[in-house]
Amino acid sequence: MPRRKKKTISVLLAGDHAILLDGVRSLLEAEGDLKVVGRAVDGEEVVRLAKLRPDVAIVDVNTPPMNGIETTRRIRETSPSTRILILSAHVSRHYMDQALRAGAVAYVPKNSAGPELLKAVRAIIEGRRYLGDALVRRTGQDPLASLTAREREVLQLIADGKSNAAAASLLGLSPRSVETYRARAMQKLGIGDLPTLVKFAIRHGLTTLE
Repeated sequence: MPRRKKKTISVLLAGDHAILLDGVRSLLEAEGDLKVVGRAVDGEEVVRLAKLRPDVAIVDVNTPPMNGIETTRRIRETSPSTRILILSAHVSRHYMDQALRAGAVAYVPKNSAGPELLKAVRAIIEGRRYLGDALVRRTGQDPLASLTAREREVLQLIADGKSNAAAASLLGLSPRSVETYRARAMQKLGIGDLPTLVKFAIRHGLTTLE
């Protein structure tokens, strides 16, 4: 019986560090099922290529004239279903919180790029979040680690004041599915009501309510 072919995972690269991203492209495409479908070097190109709705976007924190955080926001606005991984030279809670607040689901220090980058990509494809090993050692246990990427996306939208119906529309889900993700996530976190959820979201960078 012929072996079933793996589903191809589409990847968008964003950043102006050509040598780094060329290396990332080679690393990914050597896997066979990961295909780079575009490379963006500025904000307008990010928005244009995000319309392809790639499965994953790998964003260098340096993406002039914007930074990687703003680039992440632009990708999220254009393609809410895309899982975003930030590559950064900064191994700090501050930069990680900014990235997560903007909508990233993975944060990997540049000096860890290689096997750990592949590990991160595989994690977010499976619906999990990923923080670089060095970052976790430095900043401590991530309280959101038990959540899937979809559960985190739902909580972020609910904490931002979106209704189940509005969150469902943004994520391409049914309201019933959103309610299921929301209930499951709140149960994992031990949160029983919306005010507590909002406080938790602000404390852990899911939202700023700005």
